Amino acid sequence: MEEANRIALTPEHLLLACFLEKTGVLGEISLRCEINLSLLRSATYSENPPNKSELFTMPVTKEVEKVIDKAITFMQRYNQIYINEGHLIKALLTTNTVDAYLSDKDKKTIMALGTTSRDMITHLGHYSFPEIMQPTFIRKVKKDDYQNLIQFVKKYFSKEWVQTIEQGLCKEDPPIYVAFEEGNTIVGFAAFDVYQNKKGYFGPMGVHTSLRTKGIGY
Repeated sequence: MEEANRIALTPEHLLLACFLEKTGVLGEISLRCEINLSLLRSATYSENPPNKSELFTMPVTKEVEKVIDKAITFMQRYNQIYINEGHLIKALLTTNTVDAYLSDKDKKTIMALGTTSRDMITHLGHYSFPEIMQPTFIRKVKKDDYQNLIQFVKKYFSKEWVQTIEQGLCKEDPPIYVAFEEGNTIVGFAAFDVYQNKKGYFGPMGVHTSLRTKGIGY
C-alpha cells in the first residue's frame, strides 16, 4: 500500500484505503462521507513498537491486530471464509480505533451503507456466457429434497435465508438448485426469483464451508 509508512501499518492506513477505493460499497461510502483525507494521511504514524503479522508483509501496530481479529470474528459469524470490506469497516468502527476521524453522522452512514442489501442488477446483453457442463451432482430441487434443504440452510446459514428458501419452495416450480456429495447429502444450494418474491433477483446461495473454493458455487 503506497500510503503506508515504513514503520508499521495503522488503523488510519486501513481507513484511508477504504476511502481511496472508488468502487462498490466503499465508493458509495467515500461519496457520502466528508472525511479530511489530508488529516488522515498525516496521522498514519504510530509511536508504539510494530509487530510482525503472518497476514501482512510489513509490520503492523497492536491496533491493527485488534481490528483484524474483530473482522475475522464478523467473517466467522456469517460462516464466510474471506474477510471483505464490510467486515473491515465494521471492525474499524466497533473497535473505536478511528473515532477521531469520523463524526457520529459519518459512522451511521458507513454502517447503513455497509450493511444494507442493494440492487446489483447488471445488463447481460453483451455478456458471453462460458460453456460449462453442469456437474451431475447439481440439479433442480425435488420435493423429496425440501426438508433436507431447509435443515441444511438452518444449520449453516441464517434464519432469514431459511424463510426465503421456504417461501421459494412454496412455488409451483421452485427456482432452486441443490448440490450433493456422495450419499445424497446436500452441500450447497442456489436460488433465484425468491427473495421477497421478486423477479430477477439471484440468491440466496450457499456452499458448505469445508467445500468452498472448489467450483461448486461457480
